[in-house]
Parts: sequence; C-alpha cells; structure tokens
Amino acid sequence: MEVTFIGTGTSQGVPVIACKCHVCKSIDKKDKRLRSSVWLKEGDTSIVIDTSPDFRYQMLHSEVQSLNAILYTHEHRDHIAGLDDIRSFNYLQKEAINVFCEERVYRALKNEFPYIFAEHKYPGIPQVKVNLIKSGKFKVKKIEITPIRAMHMRLPILGYRIGDFAYITDANYISNEEISKLKGVRVFVVNALRKEKHISHYSLQEAIDLIQKVKPEKAYLTHIGHQMGLYKIVEEELPENISLAYDGLRLMC
Repeated sequence: MEVTFIGTGTSQGVPVIACKCHVCKSIDKKDKRLRSSVWLKEGDTSIVIDTSPDFRYQMLHSEVQSLNAILYTHEHRDHIAGLDDIRSFNYLQKEAINVFCEERVYRALKNEFPYIFAEHKYPGIPQVKVNLIKSGKFKVKKIEITPIRAMHMRLPILGYRIGDFAYITDANYISNEEISKLKGVRVFVVNALRKEKHISHYSLQEAIDLIQKVKPEKAYLTHIGHQMGLYKIVEEELPENISLAYDGLRLMC
C-alpha cells in the first residue's frame, strides 16, 4: 500500500506577525504544511482520511486520479470542510463516493452541507454514500480497516489501522485496550501539535511516549503546529525511529 501525506499541518497557531519561531517565513518546503490528511492507494483502491479545507489543492498537487472512499476521524471543520470538492470525482467516476463515519459525524456533515443531503438535490452537487461506523472492522473493497477509538479532550474520535499502517490525529488519549489493537503495526502516525502541553492534542513528548508503547518499526508525527519549530531542528532532536511527517512524503507500507 502506498501512503502519501497530503497535509501535515493544523489550523491552530498565531498570526505571522506574532510568530517568533521563523517557521512561517521558512524557505524549507518541509515547513509548509497544509491541513492534515493522508491518501492511501492499494491497487485500484484509493482512500483519503479526512477532507481538509485544502482538499482540492491536495488532490491536484498529489495527482489523485480516482477516489473510492473517505474515512472521517471526527467532525471538526478542519477535517471535513473539503467535502464539497469531491464533485469532480463524481463526474469522472459516474458514481457516489463512499463516506465512512460515525453517526455524530454524519449529523455534522448534514448540518455543514445540507444541500448534499437534501431530499430534492440540485444537479451537479457532490454525491456521497454514507456508511455508518458502529463497531468492529469494515472493508473498502478488499481492504480491511480497523477503527481505533481515541479522545480529543472530551470528543470521541476515530483513528484507523489498515494492515501494518495506523493513523491517529487530533487525539490526546488512547486507552490501553485500543492501544492493543495497534500491536504489530510497522508504521504508526500520530499527532504532535507542539512541544508544550495542549488541552486536546498530544504534545511532542506525549506522542513519543505513546509511540514507545505501540513499538512500531517507524513512526511519523503529523498535525504539526508551527510552534513545534523548524523541521530540520526538530528532526535532529527526535529518536531514531521517529520523524516529522511533511507534505508530499510517500511511503510503502
């Protein structure tokens, strides 16, 4: 399976004029981060996790030719706002796109995009087929997916394990029971907003502590705030098997 990080950043931060970490003005492309999302491709199956506000550009920049399914982690706008831009895939594929999410996220999508779910639909609007995630594993075509429950402060969210790859973002707590579902993953992706503690996201050290519990061969940090600091500097400070992800990074898992 090919994994492409199409966004590794966050909407959180401070105005450029107040930035003291120089990330905003960095010329290193690895410091230029769109909102967090990842594209997975295996054979003729194409999946994205979350549709950020940058979704259209992410699809164009990554040259995504087809899309079979969207997996949603939770309903915050920086993870769902790009849903409208799936209409190009509807047009090319002549079919609705499968959306996998929890009931609560489905309600939020209907509230945010009422015209998509209206009884009488306007021609040309995005077409989706909603698949509610209740419990246990599910499949997109032949690909088996295991939901991983995590907490974003008080908000329950989902991460996903797909084979030897697992992806969790916008979390600051995972129970030992859910961590056990990650046993044996080779590549583990988890959010790390900044070095300082945050109310609803893992800090850098908290993310490292979780990675040490999971014990993957390799781990990548995503949903990175500019307060984390410059890529080159932070990368040198990390344990050998942990790296900052960056937009455009591609892996084979």
